[in-house]
Amino acid sequence: MAIQWIVNIALVVAALVMVSSQSAAQTFPYDRQTSVVGAEKVYATYVASKNDSLIELARQNHLGYNEITLANPDLDPFVPGEGAAIRIPAAWVLPDMPHDGIVINLSEMRLYFFHPTTKDGLFRVSTFPIGIGDEGLDTPVGSFKIVERIANPAWYPPASIRAERPELPAVVPPGPENPLGTHALRLSLRTYLLHGTNRPYAIGRRATHGCIRLYPEEVPKLYEMVPVGAKVTIVKQPIKVGVRNNRVFVEIHEDPDVTISSYFEETIVRLKKMGLMKNVSTEKLYRAVRKKDGMPADISLDEKKGPKAPAVVPEFWTL
Repeated sequence: MAIQWIVNIALVVAALVMVSSQSAAQTFPYDRQTSVVGAEKVYATYVASKNDSLIELARQNHLGYNEITLANPDLDPFVPGEGAAIRIPAAWVLPDMPHDGIVINLSEMRLYFFHPTTKDGLFRVSTFPIGIGDEGLDTPVGSFKIVERIANPAWYPPASIRAERPELPAVVPPGPENPLGTHALRLSLRTYLLHGTNRPYAIGRRATHGCIRLYPEEVPKLYEMVPVGAKVTIVKQPIKVGVRNNRVFVEIHEDPDVTISSYFEETIVRLKKMGLMKNVSTEKLYRAVRKKDGMPADISLDEKKGPKAPAVVPEFWTL
């Protein structure tokens, strides 16, 4: 019995380690007909304790500050309040780009790594929240490659940063004070890196000099996945359209860097281009555009089957 008990405990621990590893990487399978990944219910509801903050909950759930505050616009990020119902985003529409290597969508501050297709034809994507360049120090858009992988990087502050902070040394060695964290991936535009951070609260914010930051516990996962030579595509897509299980979704982020005269009209243009408009409820689309809460919204047109009672709009769709 004692041996069996030990074996059972070992199996439980192994399972927890495996779940934890997958959770830390946020890796999802999908097929050719699917462009929405994550949970079937696009958010989970968490009841806050008196000590909770949205910043801590974002990190615990692999989200950036922007994502959790967009999903909960009426809550104080620092003191949401005991008993508050907090929405935790749990699904994402994939960017409208070839599923090759790394795709970074600055409009949502999120990185997607598309794994090579396996022999059984399985598609997998890992996704991470990121911090990006501050206003005037924008992270560049375009197509790049990973040219170097660096473990325990030293940081050589550029002249522009040392001019702002003359107290900085010429080189900051690896360690807890290093703003590059434990791992870095250098882009072919060599002054820009994907790296960790010693300021995790800045994930989901515009707070860098153009580089792309990941949580300290997540950058090693990305580092393990990505080889030298991997393609990196950086885009701005505030409007994303996706399909899952024959349902149509939109995910909308308000990006001040992208000029869009009407999010509603622009989303309709994209839906028509994809041949999906005939499957869409205009009313649901209008509500999703008004919210711009950064989560996939199901805008599918449901078939009418005879007389029915007055519709009760779920909380998720309430204006």
